[in-house]
Amino acid sequence: MAAMESGADLFVVCKHCGSEVSPYVTECPYCGNRLRRRAPKLPRPDDPPPRREARSRARDWSALRPWATLTLVAAGAALYVLVHAEPEIYLKAAILGPLRGDWWRLLSAPFVYANGGYAFVALVTLAIFGTLVERSNGPAVMLALFFGAAVAGGLVELALGRPPIAAGANGAALALLAAWAVPQLQRARAGDLPAGDLIGAAAIGLLLFAVPAVVAEASWLAGVIGLLVGAAVGAGVSAFAREA
Repeated sequence: MAAMESGADLFVVCKHCGSEVSPYVTECPYCGNRLRRRAPKLPRPDDPPPRREARSRARDWSALRPWATLTLVAAGAALYVLVHAEPEIYLKAAILGPLRGDWWRLLSAPFVYANGGYAFVALVTLAIFGTLVERSNGPAVMLALFFGAAVAGGLVELALGRPPIAAGANGAALALLAAWAVPQLQRARAGDLPAGDLIGAAAIGLLLFAVPAVVAEASWLAGVIGLLVGAAVGAGVSAFAREA
C-alpha cells in the first residue's frame, strides 16, 4: 500500500484499482479491495498527545549520529588489530573454558576476534542494525540490548558449551538484527510496508548464524540466545508503539 504523508497520511492508494481513498477505511469504496484488517483509530480533540509523539518531540534520535554504535564497531575493529599485534590480549579477553572468577570476560569477549572474516561479518551487521535500533529507540536501548544479549549468550555457552568457547559479537549482532526485523515483520503482516529490506536482513542473519560452523570462536549458542533476546525486545518495542 502506497501512502503519501505530510505530517499525517492524507490518503492511501488502492493496489487493485489505483484510486485514492481515505486512510480510515478498511475496503476500497470503488472496487471493494481489502486495504487493511482494521481502520486506524480516529484521534479526538481532547485526547492527550501519544507517548510516541512526546518521545519524538523530546528527542529525535534519527537526526543524531549513532555514536554508541560507531563506538562499539570502532572498539571491535581496534581490538582486532591489537589482538593480531599482541595475541596475549585475546587469551585474556575471550571465553576459552571456565572463567575461574574472570567474569569480566563476559563483557570483553564480544570485542575480540581471531578470524578476520568473522570480524568483518559481525562488525558490518553490528554497524547496520545497531544504527537502525539506535536511531529508532536511542543509544541506551541499543547498548542494553548489545551487552544484555552478549552476556546472556556467554552465560549459556559457559553452562552448555563443551568446552565453552566464545569470542566476537555474533550473538549481540543477531540480537540487534532481530530487534529491528520483528517490528518490520509485524508491519508487513498488518498490510503496511516495512521500513527496510527484510530479505536482505534475512540473508545477513543466515550468514552470521552459519559462521560458527566454520569458525570455532563463534558460539552458535550465543547466536541462538541473541536471536531470542532480540526478537523479544523487538516484539516489546512493537507492542509499545501500537499502544502509543
